[in-house]
Amino acid sequence: MPVEFTAAEIAQKYDSIAFCYDRVERGAEFLLLNRLRREWFGRASGAVLEVAVGTGRNLKFYPAACQVTAIDVSQGMVDIARRHAAQLKRPVDFQLMDASALNFPDNHFDTVTSSLSTCTFPDPIVALREMGRVCKDDGRILLLEHGRSSVRVMGRLQDRLADWHARQVACHWNRDPRQLVLQAGLRLVSDRTSVFGVVHVIEAAP
Repeated sequence: MPVEFTAAEIAQKYDSIAFCYDRVERGAEFLLLNRLRREWFGRASGAVLEVAVGTGRNLKFYPAACQVTAIDVSQGMVDIARRHAAQLKRPVDFQLMDASALNFPDNHFDTVTSSLSTCTFPDPIVALREMGRVCKDDGRILLLEHGRSSVRVMGRLQDRLADWHARQVACHWNRDPRQLVLQAGLRLVSDRTSVFGVVHVIEAAP
């Protein structure tokens, strides 16, 4: 059976690596993701919910007029994100919360965002359904995700190493973000891929 984690186990894992997370990921961020974060999350508007905020890497890219609420299951990650927000002088409502049980009303946010998170959710379909529930009917869900490569050799390698990788960082890197969005019952507005089909830039709607 594939390696699985509970939300509590994921919180514990990310609490333990929060202090070095940004440092370890710095190269990939600089080379691959910063441009996509700027482009994609710069499209957010109104009341914004970021699910699985991590260390707060997206915060600097939201337009100044956005009112941002950010949640994560890991207190360690939230603490670092809060420091980043303070450095940016950006007011953010941080809350410790499980993505599969969002404590917000239906149709509440204009924009719901998440990045590099469907790989870690214990049940990504439930989490995506929750994002759709709290998003307004005319709102948008902006996702920047990674998944199984469309290049056959790379995809097979990801499959072979999936359990080993999951044990290291609680990341299931061979999931298919596009299919998860569809299985969650969200409307897929757009999906483009880059980096050998690994990185997905997705817009969805409830």
